[in-house]
Amino acid sequence: MACLTRHNYHSRLPKMVSEKPFPLSSPSYRLDKVFPVYAMGLPDPVPQSILDGSDPIWEAVKLEAKLEAEKEPVLSSFLYASVLSHECLEQVLAFVVANRLQSPTLLATQLMDIMSNVIMHDKGIQRSIRLDAQAFKERDPACLSYCTAILYMKGFHALQVHRVAHVLWHQGRTILAQALQSRVSEVFAIDIHPAAKIGEGILLDHGTGVVIGETAVIGNRVSLMQGVTLGGTGKDTSDRHPKIGEGALIGAGSTILGNIKVGEGVMIAAGSLVLKDAPPSSIVAGIPAKVIGGLREHDPALTMKHDATKPFFTDVTVNIIDEKSSGAKNQEKKEAHI
Repeated sequence: MACLTRHNYHSRLPKMVSEKPFPLSSPSYRLDKVFPVYAMGLPDPVPQSILDGSDPIWEAVKLEAKLEAEKEPVLSSFLYASVLSHECLEQVLAFVVANRLQSPTLLATQLMDIMSNVIMHDKGIQRSIRLDAQAFKERDPACLSYCTAILYMKGFHALQVHRVAHVLWHQGRTILAQALQSRVSEVFAIDIHPAAKIGEGILLDHGTGVVIGETAVIGNRVSLMQGVTLGGTGKDTSDRHPKIGEGALIGAGSTILGNIKVGEGVMIAAGSLVLKDAPPSSIVAGIPAKVIGGLREHDPALTMKHDATKPFFTDVTVNIIDEKSSGAKNQEKKEAHI
């Protein structure tokens, strides 16, 4: 889709600002109908292209941009150039990211062409962009709107550039993919290898210091806090990075090393060093990390509950004591039969 041209800038802007906005509570913005993944907290069993019909997130972004332009006139030119002058969310993202990543030798126009050529022909990325935006808005209390994620969140931007670089990598355009990776690392301090496989509905909260290695795999609906490392060990060039299950929550500053599996719905506490597999729906903490309890909820990544409160640790301690007590009784029974 083409952007609006300069000659009709003045003719379109008054119309856009004067249009009566749809309330976000109207049926047009019932996102749970289009995105059942988060409304229900469960995977969508039959993924369908959201672009075949309505596009509520794009409509919400346009409305938010118009309202913000009215509240902050000083930003009206920025919001028009970044959002309101475009005809689809993909063009907005390409424009915004290109202007953030441009350098004297890698121009914004070049980056826009690269991003657009990939995104506009890949419905999988188009879907992921919207599910990622929803993840940011719903899970990060600092993300007040879809516009906030699309325009300002560097974790969101790094994630979308990775999706483009991943496609380029598998097209054999590895040098270009690595150039994008390098530029994202310089600008955002987020380093994701283009070959890493990342699902949809991902939250990179803050994003600073996140490192994701070449053979890492991240499932859908995963939340990663700042400073997370999914790294390898040694100089092995084979499959050497962690595999993160769906719905996992990885706490700030956590390091997960080697070709190990973190099961679905796992919560890894901040600052942990994980060197062994973590079973599904478990709580893992420590250096080196150990399983310290279990979770009742299906996807901790959606609830973002990872606070170290007294009730939390009391509950965990009770679970551990019960498990140890049960284990000791079983051992006594075995010894009695010998």
